[in-house]
Amino acid sequence: MADIRPFCMPKWGIEMTEGTIAEWMVKEGDAFTRGQTLCLIETAKITNEVEAEYDAVLKRLLVPAGEDAHPVGALLAVFAEAAATDAEIDAFIAAFKPAETSVAAKAGSAPAPAAAPVAAAPAAPATPARAPKKIVTNRPISPEALKLAEAEGIDIEPISGSGRGGRITYQDVFQALQPDRAASYKGAAPLPAEIAAIFASPLARRLAALHDIDLTGLTGTGPRGRISKKDVLALVPAPAAQAGTVVFGAPFVPVANDPVVQPFDKVRKVVARRLTEAKQTIPHFYLRVSARVDELIALRKTANIVLGGVIGGKGASINDYLVKAVALALVRHPDVNVQVHGDAVHSFPHADVAIAVASPKGLVTPIVRQADRLHIAQIASTTRALIDKAQAGKLSYDDMDGGTFSVSNLGMFGIEQFDAIINPPQGAILAVGGVNKVAVERDNGDIAFESRIGLTLSVDHRAIDGAAGATFLQTLKGLIEAPEGLFQ
Repeated sequence: MADIRPFCMPKWGIEMTEGTIAEWMVKEGDAFTRGQTLCLIETAKITNEVEAEYDAVLKRLLVPAGEDAHPVGALLAVFAEAAATDAEIDAFIAAFKPAETSVAAKAGSAPAPAAAPVAAAPAAPATPARAPKKIVTNRPISPEALKLAEAEGIDIEPISGSGRGGRITYQDVFQALQPDRAASYKGAAPLPAEIAAIFASPLARRLAALHDIDLTGLTGTGPRGRISKKDVLALVPAPAAQAGTVVFGAPFVPVANDPVVQPFDKVRKVVARRLTEAKQTIPHFYLRVSARVDELIALRKTANIVLGGVIGGKGASINDYLVKAVALALVRHPDVNVQVHGDAVHSFPHADVAIAVASPKGLVTPIVRQADRLHIAQIASTTRALIDKAQAGKLSYDDMDGGTFSVSNLGMFGIEQFDAIINPPQGAILAVGGVNKVAVERDNGDIAFESRIGLTLSVDHRAIDGAAGATFLQTLKGLIEAPEGLFQ
């Protein structure tokens, strides 16, 4: 009896409810070994590599890469020993029930089997109780395709399978049903059979009929080559431009100004939801101060001659020094180094400082752990590694879980000052503006110029009082203006 195991959508962290297969590293039928990367799974926050925990063969791939998100516990593939037959795999899939997923799997590792390894059993009926016609066939067909065929009472023998090895897919059965269904759009007349039979979206077929466009031979850009609305509209002749006003002696001809619609991706949805909740539920107040940074800039220039050789490349950035200063100020003011959980405030002895990073997947906040205990060179190395992972979309759950305080720096974009939204459950966030030359009056009455940086502290008033935030900023300003203390 063959050893067969399910591969299910893992659960990384309490908030994870679904994930998407970004890329499969093995194909159906491939053998793999323990420690080999099987796939990349993208969640709302991260993209993790999943490694195999044992040697096996990918016998059945149920969820291709790039499909919509699937819930935690959903069956993604079936692993088995090479001797397992297709009949045994089909029986296993039919009998499979997702396991309880309330306990998070360890990030970066392959998910534990959703059920214990089982031996092949007699094939369980895959037909739903509501199916009017049971289909018995030796042809390879996916479970969902079989359910659809039985529900619709369609003969699958004439259907040409487009899957691996001629396997009939759900889309093959769905497409076979189309000639028998008169597609309509907003009450319009049924489409001609030759258009209805083409693999295209209903709207694309209707637009083709309205504009007398022949879709035969057209290659669609949608999933599996499906013809979409965009493909049809690209063939619709543009309306003749209408002459408008005259500008500088030449007629002004308006051009198309259609919007490019980009729905929120999963990361942007999560960021939007969390920030909306934070702004609506957390009573923010703001404290602003500026700090002189001439000495810090001079010290950084000198120190980086040494640090550049230690950590390689550019040495430490101004932001690295600010992270160190923030961390030291936090441990001196533990009433600011907090998280808010319901009606309780959690205070921490060390500063886990999250840094806001704009990644291709949206705003992410990887964490420099115990930054108060790290040397500037260690902070620079850590932040550079986190930023590289963020830009590559490879931050793990552990990289972003927790954090006692956040730093968001937009100074490199010339922003002088801004207000940041608190990242719950943290109690505060520091917004860092750019460095600007300002004129100041010296004690002797002379006017001189110095470099100053703008800082805005956003504070959760439920947990942190104004005086506590002010004394924290006072300490932070002192560390920035006398940066030798950052090396003590």
